[in-house]
Amino acid sequence: MRGAKSAKWVAIAGVVALTATACGGGDSDNKGSGKVDPKGIVSYANGEPQNALQPSNTMEAYGSVVIDSLFTGLVHYDKKGDITYENAESVTPDKDSKVWTVKLKPGWKFHNGEAVTAKSYVEAWNWAADPANGQQNSAWYRDIEGYDDVHPEKGKAKKKAMSGLKVVDDNTFTISLKSGIPYYAYKLVYAPFYPLPSAALKDPKKYGEAPVGNGPYKFEKWDHKKVISVRAFDGYKGANKPKNGGVDFKAYNKDTAAYADLKSDNVDSMPIVPNSEIANFKQDFGDRAIDMDFSALNTVNFAFYTKQWKDIDVKVLQGLSMAIDRDTIAKTVFHGTRESATGWVAKGVKGYQDDACGEYCKFDAKKAKQSIKDGGGVPGNKIQIQYNADQPHKDWVVAVCNSITNATGVKCVGDPVTDFAADTEIRDQKKVKSMYRSGWVLDYPFNGNFLADLYGTGVDGNKGGFSDKKFDKLTKEADAAKTIDESAKLYQQAEKELVNTFPGIPLWYNKTLSAYSKNVKKVEFDQAGDPILTDVEVFEK
Repeated sequence: MRGAKSAKWVAIAGVVALTATACGGGDSDNKGSGKVDPKGIVSYANGEPQNALQPSNTMEAYGSVVIDSLFTGLVHYDKKGDITYENAESVTPDKDSKVWTVKLKPGWKFHNGEAVTAKSYVEAWNWAADPANGQQNSAWYRDIEGYDDVHPEKGKAKKKAMSGLKVVDDNTFTISLKSGIPYYAYKLVYAPFYPLPSAALKDPKKYGEAPVGNGPYKFEKWDHKKVISVRAFDGYKGANKPKNGGVDFKAYNKDTAAYADLKSDNVDSMPIVPNSEIANFKQDFGDRAIDMDFSALNTVNFAFYTKQWKDIDVKVLQGLSMAIDRDTIAKTVFHGTRESATGWVAKGVKGYQDDACGEYCKFDAKKAKQSIKDGGGVPGNKIQIQYNADQPHKDWVVAVCNSITNATGVKCVGDPVTDFAADTEIRDQKKVKSMYRSGWVLDYPFNGNFLADLYGTGVDGNKGGFSDKKFDKLTKEADAAKTIDESAKLYQQAEKELVNTFPGIPLWYNKTLSAYSKNVKKVEFDQAGDPILTDVEVFEK
């Protein structure tokens, strides 16, 4: 969302590989001797995570980038979008894609020396599914048999374990689904499916402040609102062994401050440069500037639980979408580094279609005003767009509001909150006043991830309270398909249905615009917009 920022993806036939249009990584212009220090520490501009560092309770960028450095899941993906087995030796479905057998690579250890076994996965998932443990990613287990007993719609858990999870031996377990899902293995890349050591379940609060994982880096310290430090784990069994000594995730509450530190070589990279620097960053950094496509989508979503949007006529929502001049804002605010969205699914994933939103994602002031009028108008004739002020959102929110107001007469204002943690907390508590800015990054490269996982009734990513029975029915039919291609096509039908309900307004497809300091080389970002930290090399000072 990374709204959510989760993200890894696995192989899908026909996935469009996204490539860097400009990406550094050379050895030139470094500050040191030119020699690499394998124990050198990389610094990365981040922010304060919303929650404690638990894989099943992290759904935002600041926490996710740390979690992904500390853990390695069953599967991952390479630059071509092909599946790679990480902690898993194999993940194999039966003929109906209903029962999946997972075999682990033996010999893997958590950072505390405990063996990573089938039990490490099964017990972690059962614990996270229990509503008593308050894990916001718990609905990711909803496909597994017995989930409803562990996580009923209301009340306490009826059982402590999902019947669909069975430990066969130390290195083998099975996952039985409620119904066959041909692409289910793709979901296993997301953080809720990481394993946990036994100590995590005995004292979750303590664990969340000092997590023990099985990934390339081990936790060292968390100085809240200042820095989270991780260091290379010598006992790591994975292929992506760190080429550096560790990472310091520095917490910034202003992207402009992070950029100033990046220019001064006081931090080595950052997620995205400020809007105010987009026109200048390539000149500032030369071949150390990064301009790369990735699979993410920006939207503005409605809080349907508010009095304003409850039982609203969809014509009003469609009108607000048509009132936004996406192309002009992309050229002016984003200096041509955004592409106007035409649907609810990001580019580069299986099932992407280029015109799902149709006329409703095209700027037309006259139609916008008439549509809002035909729908009975915006209640109060005013909307507010909530956004986090610690990232470069203000300029585009103001531009969107000006476009809506100029086209329709509806008053529109930004509603800034301090930082991303506060922003996501307000969404979680369903206290958004009107609308909120959202951004979703793929968890796996399949269109269903941008549809069922965001707009299905009651799912974790659905922060606006959207619910539509016809859409839910179409997504269930897609999940029941016999093949991946058939499932993707059925999800395309579900996406087209969203024009009739409009859970959110698609705005732009994203790019990673970043850079790196003279202290490091080989800095790249993956298709989820995350830095590939294990590959970064640090120059000797």
